[in-house]
Amino acid sequence: MEHYNMNLTLKVWRQKNKNDQGRFETLQAKNISSEMSFLEMFDVVNEELINEGKEPIAFDHDCREGICGMCSMHINGRAHGPWDGTTTCQLHMRAFKDGDTITVEPWRAGAFPVIKDLTVDRSAFDRIIEAGGYISVNTGNAQDANCLPVDKNKADLAFAAAACIGCGACVAACKNSSAMLFVSAKVSQLALLPQGQPEKQSRALNMVAQMDKEGFGSCTNTGACEAECPKEISLTNIARLNREFIGAGFSSEK
Repeated sequence: MEHYNMNLTLKVWRQKNKNDQGRFETLQAKNISSEMSFLEMFDVVNEELINEGKEPIAFDHDCREGICGMCSMHINGRAHGPWDGTTTCQLHMRAFKDGDTITVEPWRAGAFPVIKDLTVDRSAFDRIIEAGGYISVNTGNAQDANCLPVDKNKADLAFAAAACIGCGACVAACKNSSAMLFVSAKVSQLALLPQGQPEKQSRALNMVAQMDKEGFGSCTNTGACEAECPKEISLTNIARLNREFIGAGFSSEK
């Protein structure tokens, strides 16, 4: 693979806090290696800003391995950038060419208020999980292996749903800022397994209620969430969440 350096023009969203109006700031990124990740490019730009006595760009990051879901950026109009099934930290600069102009924005959703620059508050997702994204178990020794048989197909579907990293790209990509793909993945990974059955009804009702309380929009099945999801979570999870929610609603009626 050919290695090359490039010079880029960045249009980066700068915002002091959630009450600030915010603006785009044009910056130059020079001598950027094609083998750098997108976040490494931002590290270089920030070093130059600091050396010039200017305020560095605030952005979320942690593992830089596509696992934690922290690197939430809208790059040229797409959540996480131009590569499918890829987080921002896994996006390499060879996706761009010398002379390109790159526009970088934070997630745009009312439920994700901007903290500073490209950093948003995604604690709404945490509160949704607290509302029901768990199972209640007694502590103690681990159970014997295979004491709870699980169908292989269901295990695979649960594993695929559990791949959700909670990055919020689904919300950012959705025209309604819906969190249905995230919530459905978290409900599905438990609803498909026997361990998740005792609390399945309260889980679906409580997590959807908390999602609505946080101000996320409604799902209209456009499919932008699945298209932009870095873990390629399937829309079929939304169908499963709808079944779980409607079934729980009937069961809870007196």
